[in-house]
Amino acid sequence: MYADAGAEREALARIIHELQAIELMVDKAQVQGEKDTRIRFQYQWLRQDLRQIKSGIQSHIDAPRVQPRSFPPLRGDYRR
Repeated sequence: MYADAGAEREALARIIHELQAIELMVDKAQVQGEKDTRIRFQYQWLRQDLRQIKSGIQSHIDAPRVQPRSFPPLRGDYRR
């Protein structure tokens, strides 16, 4: 089985899309949440974690696939 970098990138992009949808659900949940409870759900912490996850995935997607390698200089003169 061979790895498919394009398929991986596509799957990771879908995950980012789903995380964006989750962020909208978080907004709705916060609006619907009770304001007078003693212990509140920390929506801002959840948002920070979601942003960090998305950022990590996006960094992987945007990273160059192969790091450039250095080669010794070519000889150039092939006559003896």
